[in-house]
Amino acid sequence: MRQVINPQLQFGELDISQIPLDAHSRDDIPQLLRGLQHIYTTPVVREEVFAILSEVLPKREAGDEAVNAQTGRPGMDQWKILVLGTLRLGLNADYDRIQELTNQHRTLRQMLGHGLWDDARYALQTLRDNLRLFTPELLERINQVVIKAGHALVKDDPDDALAVRADSFVAKTHVHYPTDANLLLDAVRKTIETCATLCEGENLSDWRQSAYNVRLFKKAYRRTQQMRRSTAKDPNKRAAREEAIAQAYRDYLQLAEDFLARARHTRAKLHIGCQLPESQFAKLDDYMAHAERQIDQIRRRVLLGESIPHEEKVFSIFQPHTEWIVKGKAGVPVELGLRVAVVEDQHRFILTHQVMEKTTDDQIAVPLIDATCARFPEVRSASMDKGFHSPANQKALAERIDLPVIPKKGKRSKADLEREHNDEFIRLRRCHSAVESAINALQVHGLDLCRDHGIDGFKRYVAMAVVSRNIQRIGAILLAREAEQERREAQRQRRRKCAA
Repeated sequence: MRQVINPQLQFGELDISQIPLDAHSRDDIPQLLRGLQHIYTTPVVREEVFAILSEVLPKREAGDEAVNAQTGRPGMDQWKILVLGTLRLGLNADYDRIQELTNQHRTLRQMLGHGLWDDARYALQTLRDNLRLFTPELLERINQVVIKAGHALVKDDPDDALAVRADSFVAKTHVHYPTDANLLLDAVRKTIETCATLCEGENLSDWRQSAYNVRLFKKAYRRTQQMRRSTAKDPNKRAAREEAIAQAYRDYLQLAEDFLARARHTRAKLHIGCQLPESQFAKLDDYMAHAERQIDQIRRRVLLGESIPHEEKVFSIFQPHTEWIVKGKAGVPVELGLRVAVVEDQHRFILTHQVMEKTTDDQIAVPLIDATCARFPEVRSASMDKGFHSPANQKALAERIDLPVIPKKGKRSKADLEREHNDEFIRLRRCHSAVESAINALQVHGLDLCRDHGIDGFKRYVAMAVVSRNIQRIGAILLAREAEQERREAQRQRRRKCAA
């Protein structure tokens, strides 16, 4: 049976509350482990977090139904999953590094509940399977408990007002630079490989030359890439070059259509002749649909001279949620990923976040503050940059919080000038840039590039990064206090020696 943590200490195992951590270390690991240790050793916080962790259950292989907590297969304790998930994002590490740390790092193994003589080892696939069990909703609930624990450390009164600041940034997806030609290459390549795998499972030799077919199609793609527009002044030469480019694309599209026709024949043969169920063809159908769309767009763009509307484009067949984002940053013409909005308080805890799918800053401003106020009613002010401004947003936020700090775009009226020259508005506006520090910390600790696949994996990855960052913030506060206590104690010892 899966459990949150084994309550019985084993021989050689050290209680988590007694694990020593170096308060002077500048590495991320002691901060993360100290934050986790605080969660474990604070009874109220531990009970709330453990109650949420008890809902982390594995899924069945063939469906979405959760395994029964009492009769399901055993697995990693939920506490271990939280510890390793926190370290994975806090260290911006891949699964290989997490496996090495889990099996070799003595202090981390103590935090996981292993004694000095416990030689248990974690397989790479075990870590992959278990660290994906979290959902964004569970992580958001854990984050609220973590923030409450952090506020208990830094706030003099639980009801003290919160001054929040919000901004958005782009969390990149793991994709290559997209062109319609290389997206077609990806789609046809995966179509061929998927057909070959299905045929191999049924002992059919229809795609025995799949590797050769992929190479053949890649050569056709290379020919389209190597063609260059003519710079000659002779119109005949330029026309001849344009025709050569068009012919290379015609050959490329014809070869793609031939492979798709073969794939459709194979699909029918496997479904009717081999009685494979429709569920076995989900990935194949998806890749074929991507290929058909790219063939249509290349024909329209290259051969017919049309301009493809932006909303029809897909920028990755593996991460179809990827967006083409231009934020106007110097030296960064385009970013491939999704926008993420974050809200940080004056104590540097990230209160809430939201993944913005096909949404702009001005559209997210009011829902973001509504979600923050619902979780933290003590919010009194919120600062944002001009990208969040709209007249409707100014009015709506003024009804929800005491002081919305959003500069107006363009020409300002007399009332706008009076509002923006208010002393409190100016003070909060000057503090707004600190949210960039929170964004940089998230990017350094995991959100520079999302390593998980799919939109669900993206949202889980972002939510885990926020939880990890807040836990690290708690650990940093506690280690700084402990280092200060050690310094003062050392001073007292020196004074006693001098007095003696």
